[in-house]
Amino acid sequence: MDTRAKPATAENPTFFYRPAVSTATESFRALDHAKEAMIARMTGGLSPASLRAALADWLIHLAAAPGKQLELASLCAQNAQRITEYMVRTALGCYALPLAEPSAGDSRFVAESWQTEPYRFWQQIFLLTEQWWNVATRDVPGTTHHHEDVVSFSARQLLDMVAPTNFPFTNPEVSQHAASTLGLSLIDGVRNALEDAARQAGGQPPAGLDQFKVGVNLAATPGKVVFRNHLIELIQYSPTTSKVLAEPVLIVPAWIMKYYILDLSPHNSLIRYLVELGHTVFCISWRNVDADDRELRLDDYRQLGVMEALDAVSSIVPDCKIHATGYCLGGTLLSIAAAAMAGSGDDRLASVTLFAAQTDFTEPGELQLFIDDSEVYFLESMMWSQGYLSPDQMSGAFQLLQSNDLIWSRIVHDYLLGERAPMIDLMAWNADTTRMPYRMHSEYLRRLFLNNDLACGRYEVDGRPVSIRNIRVPLFVVSTERDHIAPWHSVYKIHNLSDTEITFILTNGGHNAGIVSEPGHALRHFRTYRTAADDLCVSPDEWLAASTSQQGSWWPAWTDWLEAHSSPQRVAPPVAASDASDAHGGPLGDAPGTYVFQH
Repeated sequence: MDTRAKPATAENPTFFYRPAVSTATESFRALDHAKEAMIARMTGGLSPASLRAALADWLIHLAAAPGKQLELASLCAQNAQRITEYMVRTALGCYALPLAEPSAGDSRFVAESWQTEPYRFWQQIFLLTEQWWNVATRDVPGTTHHHEDVVSFSARQLLDMVAPTNFPFTNPEVSQHAASTLGLSLIDGVRNALEDAARQAGGQPPAGLDQFKVGVNLAATPGKVVFRNHLIELIQYSPTTSKVLAEPVLIVPAWIMKYYILDLSPHNSLIRYLVELGHTVFCISWRNVDADDRELRLDDYRQLGVMEALDAVSSIVPDCKIHATGYCLGGTLLSIAAAAMAGSGDDRLASVTLFAAQTDFTEPGELQLFIDDSEVYFLESMMWSQGYLSPDQMSGAFQLLQSNDLIWSRIVHDYLLGERAPMIDLMAWNADTTRMPYRMHSEYLRRLFLNNDLACGRYEVDGRPVSIRNIRVPLFVVSTERDHIAPWHSVYKIHNLSDTEITFILTNGGHNAGIVSEPGHALRHFRTYRTAADDLCVSPDEWLAASTSQQGSWWPAWTDWLEAHSSPQRVAPPVAASDASDAHGGPLGDAPGTYVFQH
């Protein structure tokens, strides 16, 4: 038997190098996968081995660093002295200077009631402890940077659990509200907690979700399904203007969630906004995969998704180039497809727009805390046992990245204050989850996230490496200031990979709310950076320091850019293929189609 390592090729679509093994060895590996999958059910998909490795690395090097130990002991002694002085001044009725300030973005202690004693004292002790642990977990000589990040993050999670905001008797807002309602707010909070627990145990949707209906007040922009294969439905939206721009827009959303993040309520639907401005818009709706789809590859998503959608659009709007737009994972996939098209002489694209999409994964932000070789093997074992990665196995990591906003603030608001946060369209979309097929997600994590094959020119399509540098059409790249999934510094790296014209937008908000940024939305602003193919590139921080913020939504800037890169002459709207009496076989149904309803 040949035991040499075999590279991934079109004929041998193995997604990472490994030697051929016997059936017996495969059985042993299956036992390992089964054990890991069993542990995963108890840990929410987080690898204990990865955490233990990080803790061991940190502890071993801390134990061997007397200088770091003395630094921490000295800081502890200084803090004890400052706390003593604070207590004495407070006891004497004098004003005591604050011991510590909350970190940027920490809004837990902004209420005026936190400035009264003893709540101010408890707040200050907590913040001082946070600062000490931040020093303790950083700059330990010899510890790898990734392991420091993991330990620091873990310490922050444990501290956030015991923050004074999370307990009724140490949170002045909770205690005062309970007193003003004669304790009814606490009773309401217990009722809310029991209701949520019952809904989760029964597999029911979150409270308030029933007011949002896909196809009624979500994903309600009129259109037709004009193409369908095993993986996608392609929706063509109905025109609202008598004339349209000749070049259509094809949107490739991420398949990690449902496509209608870009077609939420009528007032904040990007798709509706484009249609009303005279664009012919097509959008992919991805199938929600199941165990039978476990062997779908990342290249299947390129071929069955992007390329077959392009073929369908080209048949409906012949002899016109296409403005291709990708969001998050869809943007990364579109980058791969566009690079492959450029390398093969396929010139159907007029431009490429990327929303919060990474092409270089060397600085992927806090998400890298959950992605290393140990964690990827753990995730592969979970997916191996069931054929896909389920939504609940993904949501834990994303919630931990913003635990104060997504976990603890909700507990305080809903369970301690007893007030239900109103359901909004973005929350309803976020609850409409999808699955990720085993093989595709493993390829994505290993080839792109861990190995950074795309940026390094090692990613192959049809047996040939592709390069972002081959893309010659103009690029419009949008990033957001508070993106924990695709940090803007990471998105900015496309300037290092491309030789074409780039318009870079940095907008406020997060990964989703920064993109759903309709005109008229309060407190919106953005920055613009335009570079030609032969311009010198500056670092992201240099550009940020020299840039000027513009008030309002970035959507008009994008549509102006699309129009500037389109033919000046407007044309009659193209007839949807499903309405035409041709070889397409008749109507496939109205938007939003059928795949979006799969659970």
